[in-house]
Amino acid sequence: MPTLPASTLEVFDNPNPARDFLIQMQIPEFTCLCPKTGQPDFATLFLDYIADRKCLELKSLKLYIWSYRDQGAFHETVTNRMLDDLVAATAPRFMRLTARFFVRGGIFTTIVAGHRNPGWQPADTVFVPALAPQSSVSDPFGELNRATVE
Repeated sequence: MPTLPASTLEVFDNPNPARDFLIQMQIPEFTCLCPKTGQPDFATLFLDYIADRKCLELKSLKLYIWSYRDQGAFHETVTNRMLDDLVAATAPRFMRLTARFFVRGGIFTTIVAGHRNPGWQPADTVFVPALAPQSSVSDPFGELNRATVE
């Protein structure tokens, strides 16, 4: 039996509700229809959230995203509707949905919608410097970075 789109979101218990940890998802295959022309609109969705008691189950999220494939909606409407549904399902401490729509009529559209629980404050930002890149090749004598002079 083939899998069908679904408008319901499933959740599971947060495995570590005492800690703020960031969950990031990139969803590159979002499609809906332009409500004016009926033509398909394509977007990459970026979902960032800090769960409270519930986390999103990924297969149900995939089927939920798929349910928009044949729906006509303005970019602003569909992004905010999805955020409302995601917040209703998970009641996160923080959630941000960024929808980067592909060019239509020479215009790229990016919609950013966010939610924050009242009273929740993020932890102070900690700056961690990036590590220097390393090669996966052993080079004890520095031969790989030495300029060749002939």
